[in-house]
Amino acid sequence: MTSDPPTRTMSVPGGGSGGRKVTTFDLGAMKSRGEKIVAITAYDALFASLVDAAGVDLILVGDSLASVLCGEESTLAATVEQMTYHGRIVVRGTSRAFVVVDMPFLSYQVSVEEAVRNAGNILKQTGAGAVKLEGGFDVLDAVRAIVRAGVPVMGHLGFTPQSVHALGGHRIQGRDEEAVSRLVEEAAALEEAGVFSIVLELMPTVAARRVTEAISVPTVGIGAGPECDGQVLVLHDMLGLNEGFSPRFLKRYAELGAAVRDAVGRYAGEVREGLYPDASHGYEAGGSDGDGG
Repeated sequence: MTSDPPTRTMSVPGGGSGGRKVTTFDLGAMKSRGEKIVAITAYDALFASLVDAAGVDLILVGDSLASVLCGEESTLAATVEQMTYHGRIVVRGTSRAFVVVDMPFLSYQVSVEEAVRNAGNILKQTGAGAVKLEGGFDVLDAVRAIVRAGVPVMGHLGFTPQSVHALGGHRIQGRDEEAVSRLVEEAAALEEAGVFSIVLELMPTVAARRVTEAISVPTVGIGAGPECDGQVLVLHDMLGLNEGFSPRFLKRYAELGAAVRDAVGRYAGEVREGLYPDASHGYEAGGSDGDGG
């Protein structure tokens, strides 16, 4: 009797620093101790399991999935349904890292009531630990209400991708003293409103340092220099899968785009030449096929 083909399964190992889930309290304590927070943006269970096993502290399910995964020109096309789906599958692949899900464009700007409803549903349906909102003074009422509802909130200042058109494109923020002072004031207001952390994106190092020193909650930088309390990169970018994206702040730790092209090219060549599959990849009638069962 022939055994059935193997069932495709995914191993979800524990994180690099033990199995206990990272909490907002842990992230705040890391800032107090001067320990850097390691964050990664990921979008699915398989990659989440890999970065979790590598010991990252925080996984951000970013609305950047609209451009990275879906080919859109900006993050504006992301929907609540997409963020909920990807948030849920990232949580499935995570055993240790704290998971934060972006609230997409127009999910919190229309009204405070709608912001609370969307944030609560994202948390309830994904199992994530928190949501992230972009903006400063303009989102304070929404942040306060969401936090009062029991949903942890991460803030986001500097270049805010959902405002890309209002900002005139991907532009560095906080270049002069007036702009830096406003960033510091907005960060303090977000902390007062109840955020547990703030992402700082695309700003001079001095501006990020001023903000980081002015507040007691941790900052996580992307294109904001080395003096934030932590750093975040999009996994696809730092692995070299997103080859067309190469801003100054990005360091590639692998070149998997080239590796994928090479692997698929070799596979295609072997299929066309009749080299794959060979006898070692086939199943025989009767006996065991070595795949279990």
